[in-house]
Amino acid sequence: MARQIFLNGTFVAEHEARVPVMDRGLLLGDAIYEVTAMLDGRMIDNDLHLARLQRSLSEVEIAMPMPLDQIAKMQVELVRRNAMRDGTIYMQVSRGVEERNFLPSAGLKPGFLAFTQPKKLDENPAQEHGVQVALYPDPRWDRRDIKTVMLLGQVRVKQQARLDGFDDVWMFEDGCVTEGASSSAFIVTQDGTIVTRPNSTAILPGCTRQSVMALATAHGMRVEEREIALEEISGVAEAFLTSASSLVQPVVRVGQDRIGDGVPGPVTRRLQHLYLDAARRGERVT
Repeated sequence: MARQIFLNGTFVAEHEARVPVMDRGLLLGDAIYEVTAMLDGRMIDNDLHLARLQRSLSEVEIAMPMPLDQIAKMQVELVRRNAMRDGTIYMQVSRGVEERNFLPSAGLKPGFLAFTQPKKLDENPAQEHGVQVALYPDPRWDRRDIKTVMLLGQVRVKQQARLDGFDDVWMFEDGCVTEGASSSAFIVTQDGTIVTRPNSTAILPGCTRQSVMALATAHGMRVEEREIALEEISGVAEAFLTSASSLVQPVVRVGQDRIGDGVPGPVTRRLQHLYLDAARRGERVT
């Protein structure tokens, strides 16, 4: 059966879905996106993702395509129509359709599309053995807290990382790590403190990041929000990254520095187990 796509209020087969040529998201990157993960038929942190979608749209003054409760119902129906139990739900809202112009007209009707992408998110080699991430200068604009579809910078650094033999990439500026190209960056110091950069316009406020930090604190683990200097990476005990599609993923090499013994460490393993356990207790949608 053809994958079902939600497009501007209607569920259609993928081959029937059409986005207008004059859509501002297509022509100008004038659009916001959000991704919610599913594990064992349950959406993970969906309230956080919907809240972030609403915030991003507000920051660029794009109208909400529908109320949040209706978006949540749409997600459930989209998952049901595609019989997905593991994977991601992608949503994108563009400012609307009109003749190409940098200055948008007032009152445009936003375009809204959503689709599912089945994928096994847990029990995969990256989760089990960890990944190696490259370190490159951050090439993005200065409002990284907005989840815009303008992802060319991230595409380029991910391409370069793959060419250089890495699995992924962390970016940096002014001598400090900002974040991953599609994830939040964490280190664990030798005394067991979990460190990540504080939220600001320099990074995206990660939903998985927020949940992992809350879980760590609730279970008596030390969490510190501060900048991570490039020069301290060689001496950390552990490192990991978080995102909706990566969950809690161990990092065993950053640039030329092997992390710890080159295998996932005990703090990262504990956080993986805590997060997966919490995710599996979420709201079932299938």
